[in-house]
Amino acid sequence: MIGKLLAEAIGTFWLVLGGCGSAVLAAAYPDLGIGFVGVSLAFGLTVLTMAAAIGHISGCHLNPAVTAGLVASGRFPAKDLPGYWAAQVFGGLAGAGVLYLVASGLPGFQIGGFASNGYGDHSPAAALGAGGYPWQSCFIIEAVLTAVFLFVIHGATDKRAPGVIAPIAIGLCLTLIHLVSIPVTNTSVNPARSTAVAVVAGGWALEQLWLFWVAPLVGGIVGGLAYRGVAECDDEA
Repeated sequence: MIGKLLAEAIGTFWLVLGGCGSAVLAAAYPDLGIGFVGVSLAFGLTVLTMAAAIGHISGCHLNPAVTAGLVASGRFPAKDLPGYWAAQVFGGLAGAGVLYLVASGLPGFQIGGFASNGYGDHSPAAALGAGGYPWQSCFIIEAVLTAVFLFVIHGATDKRAPGVIAPIAIGLCLTLIHLVSIPVTNTSVNPARSTAVAVVAGGWALEQLWLFWVAPLVGGIVGGLAYRGVAECDDEA
């Protein structure tokens, strides 16, 4: 079990450092910034690369909502959930810590939102000047996209699916999720990712963190149950 927990911590460390790091360090770089598309791809690549590296060790959850969804579908033992959650949060915090050490070395550094997720005035859309998306809209998008993410994860890792496709399908699904929802919430679908940067940013990011635990967990469970239902219907056919 120790090896699985270490793998989850290292994988989530990479997800936060690579994904949130792309947003903090590279997204708005003058003339050469990678923008929404680049950040979306970065998150997808962190999952794709780690799925190949540790999928055979821990399953490469990297996300409390993924673990919860797999428990709900019967794919993962409930007794192992607390340890996985702890490893994911710890790894995410370590990734955010390293990112802060790097980012704060730049003269004139201001922490700002530090790639945190938010709603209302802290939704990225608020930068357009018309106000951001309200918490209700943010809850819906986070829950629905997490449910779809879990549905794809279950399908791609089903014993009937081609094994080689899983990392690619899951990584590209996460990329698409970010392309859709960065303007709404800055995209969470992952409570560990949200917690990691919120702890560093503090203030409003911590106050709004509840949504980025509750909505992804609800969505993850729904997605896991939905795939289980579809798979059972197919087995009965």
